[in-house]
Amino acid sequence: MKYVKLGNTGIKISQVVIGSTNMGWRINEQASHEVLDKAVELGVNAIDTANIYGKWGEDGYPGRSEDIIGNWLKKSEIREDIVLATKLFGEMSENVNDRGLSRKHIHKALKGSMKRLQTDFVDIYFTHTFDAETPVEETMRAFTALIEQGKIHYIGASNHPAWRIMEALWVSDKYGLERYEVLQPVYNIAKRHTYEQDLVPLVEKYKLGVTSYSPLGTGFLTGRYGKDMLPETPRVDGVKRRYFKDRNFEILKTLKKIAKEKDATMAQIAISWVVHQESVTAPILGANTIEQLEENVGALEIKLKKDDLQQLDEASDWKTLDELSR
Repeated sequence: MKYVKLGNTGIKISQVVIGSTNMGWRINEQASHEVLDKAVELGVNAIDTANIYGKWGEDGYPGRSEDIIGNWLKKSEIREDIVLATKLFGEMSENVNDRGLSRKHIHKALKGSMKRLQTDFVDIYFTHTFDAETPVEETMRAFTALIEQGKIHYIGASNHPAWRIMEALWVSDKYGLERYEVLQPVYNIAKRHTYEQDLVPLVEKYKLGVTSYSPLGTGFLTGRYGKDMLPETPRVDGVKRRYFKDRNFEILKTLKKIAKEKDATMAQIAISWVVHQESVTAPILGANTIEQLEENVGALEIKLKKDDLQQLDEASDWKTLDELSR
């Protein structure tokens, strides 16, 4: 495992980050701990979660994923070795103020996350999306105070349009406040347009770290989906809505071809393509089993040659489609 500098920060993270969306939802606590143990064994030192993860399912509740990770951190006794990221914004209760990016909610949300995670600090605290109702200055001042108190080390933005990030960077610069150092956008070979057109210029100019998520397109890029083939998963409707396009099925053909040539899986080629993108620090990988984790992390061993990347880029090139639509 190699370790890479996270944007303009002073920390290094593994080439991949372990995500926890499914922990407490599709896999139980024991299975989650097994995946986390294996991730550390493979050299992964970065874990990503959010305060709303785990709320889905019959016995779900907001914070369940954090509870599971917190129990694992306590048991493993390796907190200082882990770069831990969590997020806030989503609705945590019926309380009208228990959501968003107000000063009030930020303080309450962080206190709750640290309690569930059983830690005194969070390495990267992400805003899960933007808050149109709260002034950006209020949000950034609250984060700055928490950084000064040592409760969080860095702040990041997930699911923000470029202009929202730019506004926050401007506010931070104007008032001498801490700034967003890490972005967490969705990014994969079938969903390139928004990130590459709008966010990459920001990433390059301001030297931002990027821990992108969904490198497998919620499973679409694994080859488990076909026009007449659907796996049993609660995410199937979302996958169909986002990815069932003729162009994306052509991408699957290219992934399958290169995977066969490399003696790899389609999932590994899809992840490797993201890893090969210079603007991405480390993609976030999900895994429900140790076998899935080993397969996904194994993508780091795959070297895509110039011709491989060219074939994948041509199959998924959004710029050509834009030109044709003019």
